[in-house]
Amino acid sequence: MKELPNPTFPLSPVSLPRGLLHRFHLPRRGSNPAPAAQPERNSLVVSWAKHSDEVRQAQRLRFNVFAKEMGARLDTTSPGHDVDLFDSYCEHLLVRDQVTQEVVGTYRLLTPAQARRVGSTYSDLEFDLTRLRSLRERMVELGRSCVHADYRHGGVIMALWGALAEFMVRNKLDTMIGCASIPMLHNGIVSGDVAASIWHQLKASHLAPIEHHVHPRLPLPVEQLDQHLPVDPPALIKGYLRLGAKILGAPAWDPDFNTADLPMLMRINDLSPRYRKHFLGV
Repeated sequence: MKELPNPTFPLSPVSLPRGLLHRFHLPRRGSNPAPAAQPERNSLVVSWAKHSDEVRQAQRLRFNVFAKEMGARLDTTSPGHDVDLFDSYCEHLLVRDQVTQEVVGTYRLLTPAQARRVGSTYSDLEFDLTRLRSLRERMVELGRSCVHADYRHGGVIMALWGALAEFMVRNKLDTMIGCASIPMLHNGIVSGDVAASIWHQLKASHLAPIEHHVHPRLPLPVEQLDQHLPVDPPALIKGYLRLGAKILGAPAWDPDFNTADLPMLMRINDLSPRYRKHFLGV
């Protein structure tokens, strides 16, 4: 196994000290809760990738979800894997099924130091982030959030978020950004109406202050679309908003992933009291 090079790995804790977040015993989607005496069957374990083969496992999961399930056109250097130039600079957070050892959830994080090394964040490719320049020294980019279809019961995302919160505090970082995707396929038709309607809803209640607004490089033409569909935001976006995240501006269109991407920002100090206590114990 090839270990990840410095300085990537030393920034990541080998394990997560808080037992609440390090291991979960949760039922699989659609099943009845396991009896208390048999929790190991469905336990989930959170860890940081320490070797390149662990990153490959995350990339295979991403390919299966983004390409096979969602129909994304991936420009990848490794067949069957979602790989891009940012992966080698990122921290990769993994959730495994403890029984099968299969990676069933993943996030990648690009730290400020690594963003300087690679020259930008992924979000810079989709948005003009000029107004965030004062935040960059303590800003982590989150990306490629992905959960196996059989494990989308909420526990995987909660495990990932708990690990992310600890990572931020441990490394004295206070801001997270990322692109939250809205599928363009709705009722079997490719359309931006859903994304336009979600943007119309959220800008009224969750828009960041104007000093942090960003602008899409390839805007979704929301003014030409139906913005009044009675649709809910995707579960992940709703989860971010419950945590206290803000929308930074109108969505960009990502033709390769066939999604509309909303720019989002989350600051540790803005965590709602409920989640601050749950994730940080304060």
